[in-house]
Amino acid sequence: MITTKLSFLFFVGTLCAGPLLAADVEAGKAKSEELCADCHGDEGYGDDAFPSIAGMPVEEFTKAMQEYKEGTRDNARMIKIAKKLSDAEVADLAAYFAQFTPAE
Repeated sequence: MITTKLSFLFFVGTLCAGPLLAADVEAGKAKSEELCADCHGDEGYGDDAFPSIAGMPVEEFTKAMQEYKEGTRDNARMIKIAKKLSDAEVADLAAYFAQFTPAE
């Protein structure tokens, strides 16, 4: 009985973590160079005009991008960019930016 419960919990945990484990940091870097670097910089640290996304937790980055896709976050440029991205590309970008130390 305990083995069955542990197996079930492991299975559910694997399903939840799967997308995070599948993220490709190198693909995120390449996509960042294509779409993000002009405003947020090479590693996402931004500047006076654009916010830092370096060190942003994966969940927070993913939620923000989903809100841009839905149009519930108001930034025309980000909405346009987010709508071009697949869920896998968002996961790759989230993994890439999460590896950096957050800006202070």
